[in-house]
Amino acid sequence: MTSALHRSSRPARAVAHALWLSLALVAAPVWAERADRLQPMNIEADALRYDDVQQTSVFTGNVVITKGTIVIRGQRVDVRQDPEGHQFGVVLGSADNRAFFRQKREGLDEYIEGEALRIEYDSRTETVRLIGHAVLRRYRGTTLNDQTLGATIVYDGARETFSVDGAGPRGATPDNPSGRVRAMLTPPPPADAAPPTPSPAVPLQPSTRVEPRQ
Repeated sequence: MTSALHRSSRPARAVAHALWLSLALVAAPVWAERADRLQPMNIEADALRYDDVQQTSVFTGNVVITKGTIVIRGQRVDVRQDPEGHQFGVVLGSADNRAFFRQKREGLDEYIEGEALRIEYDSRTETVRLIGHAVLRRYRGTTLNDQTLGATIVYDGARETFSVDGAGPRGATPDNPSGRVRAMLTPPPPADAAPPTPSPAVPLQPSTRVEPRQ
C-alpha cells in the first residue's frame, strides 16, 4: 500500500521537475540572471499529469511558468528525468501561439527571448533547440537589438555558441517568406559614446483664451 507520505511527495516531485525545466531552459551562463534561482516559482496550467514510475510531469493548457525574470509559455510542457539524473524538457506551442521563453541577462539591462513551435532542453548536452518557425531575440532595455530567424536554432550552453538552419521555401512563414536564415545584428555603441541629451522640457503656459464649447 502506498503510504500517505509517498502520495504527498508526488505533487512536490512534479513541481520540482517543472522548476528544473524553468531553470534549465535558460541555464546557459551568457543568459542566466543568477538571482532568478532564489525567486519563487509560479506555474499555471489547465491540467497536470504526473507519472512516478516514468518520472514524467505533463502540464497542459495555456501553461505559464514564471520565476524571477524567467517566463516560459506553451500549450504543453513535458519534463522527464533519466536514471542518471539528467533532465529533458519539451515546451510545445502552436502556429498561433508558439512556445516562448524570456530571461534577463546577468548584470545587464538585456533580455533574451526565444519562440518556436517546439523548444527542447537536454541537460546532458546543455543544449536548447528551438524547432519550427524559430526566432531568437536580444533586447537592450525595451529596444530590439539582435534577431535571428530560421527553421531550427540550437544553442550550446557549454560552448556558448548557437547555430541556425533554414528550411528553404517549404519553411516559409509570414515573418520569413524565403525560409532562409535571416539575421539582424546591431553593433554595440562605442565605449566613449555619450548618452543622448534629453530635450529640455517646455514649461506649460496658462492659456489666456477661452475656447467656445462645441
